Amino acid sequence: MNYLVAVLSDRIQAEEAYSALERAGLPLAQVAILGRGYQSADEYGLIDPKEEAWKQVRRMAYWVIPFGFGAGATFSVLTGLNTFAWAGEVGNHIVGGLLGAVAGAMGSFFVGGGVGAGLGSGDALPYRNRLSAGKYLIVVKGSADLTRKATPILRACNPENLQGYADPTA
Repeated sequence: MNYLVAVLSDRIQAEEAYSALERAGLPLAQVAILGRGYQSADEYGLIDPKEEAWKQVRRMAYWVIPFGFGAGATFSVLTGLNTFAWAGEVGNHIVGGLLGAVAGAMGSFFVGGGVGAGLGSGDALPYRNRLSAGKYLIVVKGSADLTRKATPILRACNPENLQGYADPTA
């Protein structure tokens, strides 16, 4: 599946681009307008990268934190280190497990995408920001031939930005 996304400055320009695609005979079921008065980013399915990153962090934490606890406790038992004398022998193993769990939490955050959630990443966020700024998006979704046919039509409408994407999961 391929996508072609055009960013247009106002509603009139977006409607003109949509009409031009209609006149060219493109299937309108594969063309969408996103913006005020039309579909929102959520309705269209434009994912929020921060939300997806936090989901991934939680999924990883579900497995990595208990594994980290087990690994930390096992390491403490195998090495016999008495790092925390105040905790006693069993307490040392529990503290080792807790430190392993903390390491697992850090790993799920950094590897799972928490940094991307904090800093923002992906192309969906700039498109969401443009929609928030009152811009409009025309999205053509379909085969490579369809997006190739739509490209010169949308380019003639002088969009602020015109970007094509190929869905790697398809």
